[in-house]
Amino acid sequence: MIGHADDPRLKSGVTVILPEAPAVMSAHIAGGAPGGRELGLAEPQASVGAVNAVVLAGGSAFGLSAADGVMSFLAERGRGFAVAGFRVPIVPAAILFDLANGGDKAFLPAPGRKAPPNPYPALAYEACESAAPATGLGTLGAGAGATTANLKGGFGFASEPLAGGGILAAFVAVNAVGAVTLGAGPHFRAAPFERDGEFGGLGFPAMIPPDAARALTKLDPAPGANTTIAVIATDLALTKAEAKRLAIVAHDGLALAIWPAHTPYDGDTIFTLATGEVAVRAGADRLAMMTELSAAAVRALARAVARGVYAASPAKGDALPTWKCRFAKA
Repeated sequence: MIGHADDPRLKSGVTVILPEAPAVMSAHIAGGAPGGRELGLAEPQASVGAVNAVVLAGGSAFGLSAADGVMSFLAERGRGFAVAGFRVPIVPAAILFDLANGGDKAFLPAPGRKAPPNPYPALAYEACESAAPATGLGTLGAGAGATTANLKGGFGFASEPLAGGGILAAFVAVNAVGAVTLGAGPHFRAAPFERDGEFGGLGFPAMIPPDAARALTKLDPAPGANTTIAVIATDLALTKAEAKRLAIVAHDGLALAIWPAHTPYDGDTIFTLATGEVAVRAGADRLAMMTELSAAAVRALARAVARGVYAASPAKGDALPTWKCRFAKA
């Protein structure tokens, strides 16, 4: 299940991934300026083996409080890790920086002014209430205020069927310091992975533009001012160590869809979730299975990045144009 909530005036929002039952989780950080919560639990040696939800949020460090809203939602329903007679929901989170995107950030504390309540816990609770099996794309949830170097960002999704049964899905909020297109043109770097014209069907240009290798980035970036955050989910039964390996490899999907990626200014973080609904068949070669999963994760995440940017919709006060506003009539 996945839920989104966002505020058009704030130009920010929250996305919550809510597995039906606790899911094996790991994560890997490849950016230089990450922001997260409960990420220590992602390591294979950590005691807690499964989580109740994963949160992706805007708002920079202020958005980490979104996990509080999810914890309230889950605790009210008796869901969480049992310890000493209590149920403690396990809710890791990652955030992106969208404070400077033109939205109304009046909630921010300032000297001499009492700020209104932080909006992210309420948005997260609303996202949980709206959770459904399917997701939209573009300007919603954690991607509501996202931007890239030259275009409005967004929330993306893509899935890949697995040869041995099961499925892998990628969810991503694209707020990168880099660009997802080749140079100044409309062609997506993820073009080799596109299916059925899902982000315009342009493929690669007949000739790679001379500026394709230029590291186009946001003007005057500051540490923590960007970040692409994602969740790779599968219904296969994985160990925590396998989930960790999948999170590491999945970052190749960002590298193939965004240039540059994993910079000192990005906080690129990828979670993996394994729900275990599909058992790995007895006697299966788990290394071969992980190789297939790794390739599927890279393909799905690259596609999801492009789909999220392609589907973004314009709004009043946007700092950057959407892909469709800039290129659809080109």
